[in-house]
Amino acid sequence: MEKKESLKQNLAPLEGIIVIDLTRVLAGPYATMQLSDLGARVIKVESLLGDDSRNFGPFYKNISTYFTSLNRGKESIKLNLKNNKDLNILLQLIKKADVLVENFRPGTMEKLGLIKKKLFKINPKLIYASCSGYGQTGKMSKKPAYDLIVQALGGIMSLTGYENQDPVRVGSSIGDITAGLFTTIGIQSALIKRNTTKKGSYIDISMLDCQIAILENAVSRYFCEKKVPKKIGSRHPSIAPFECFKCKDDYIAIAAGNDALFEKLCRATSSKKLLELEYFKTNDMRLKNIEKLKSMLEKVLKKRKASYWLLQLDLFGVPVAKLNNIKEALELQQILDRNMVVDVIFKNNIKMKVAGNPIKISNFKDKIYRKAPPSLDQDRKKILRDFKIKEK
Repeated sequence: MEKKESLKQNLAPLEGIIVIDLTRVLAGPYATMQLSDLGARVIKVESLLGDDSRNFGPFYKNISTYFTSLNRGKESIKLNLKNNKDLNILLQLIKKADVLVENFRPGTMEKLGLIKKKLFKINPKLIYASCSGYGQTGKMSKKPAYDLIVQALGGIMSLTGYENQDPVRVGSSIGDITAGLFTTIGIQSALIKRNTTKKGSYIDISMLDCQIAILENAVSRYFCEKKVPKKIGSRHPSIAPFECFKCKDDYIAIAAGNDALFEKLCRATSSKKLLELEYFKTNDMRLKNIEKLKSMLEKVLKKRKASYWLLQLDLFGVPVAKLNNIKEALELQQILDRNMVVDVIFKNNIKMKVAGNPIKISNFKDKIYRKAPPSLDQDRKKILRDFKIKEK
């Protein structure tokens, strides 16, 4: 009895959940990858040519690292959804699935005959999630969208970079990634709701909505101050000092988030005289005099190397960090200790490193490897057998 209980506890959180994945490229596959990492069986339904991202570089031993990073551990079946025979196969998969995810342009599913009412009729418990550029409603719903487009339209690019410089895209595809994350949150919320209602749900996620949702203090500042927030580089709009500073050889990030930390920063840098100046007495005053404050702090910081200040500020309990590049970030011992760089294992003992799963859950082992992404149509026979589907 105890052994059975132990086995139950060690099951992945989404063990037994079947996801039919009609998504491609980034936002949708990122969402279904999260579900896969948490134990769901994800069946990737691909067009005859496969997901576009199979052809995205860089390549390692002729394998797309882009595709691998988003589709590890999934299964693949190739279906031509304009063909009645293949469409029927998809409907049979949906009939036995828990979740259906798609990121087509609104109206595409209906053109294929995959009307919501029909899908819920064949599977009343289905969780059906759509992730699109602008959502299923509104005048813009059928317009095409890419990450760059929603970053520009959603305002986040207006906050990124420095004033009087050209527009800067956020370095990661945050338009796609946030949409993927909100899709995952919506799906898991609907699965919990289904436990009590015994009914499925439809989830409508818009990339543009998600960009507005993550603007946080820019929204509150605009409505409160009636001013359009501007680009301020690495600074925080409400806290000072809270940005990157130049040392003798490199940059460091300092976050003195309250008066006590500001005092510690002044003592750590032997800048106690800053505490005596009236225009640095409070956080609000420091914000108003931020250029003067930065100039005075950097005058001290530039006298020594970043490595010295990292140790010194840490000793005084001031939140500080080196400005890492990607190589340095991935090699951080903390990242390695947290299993945030894992191997994807391919045939012929080929390995590829990808980012791990940041969700750590007790009684669920976070493995140090991930299964390889599927080749196109790799799992067709297995999927048809498991779902008892016969090809006519």
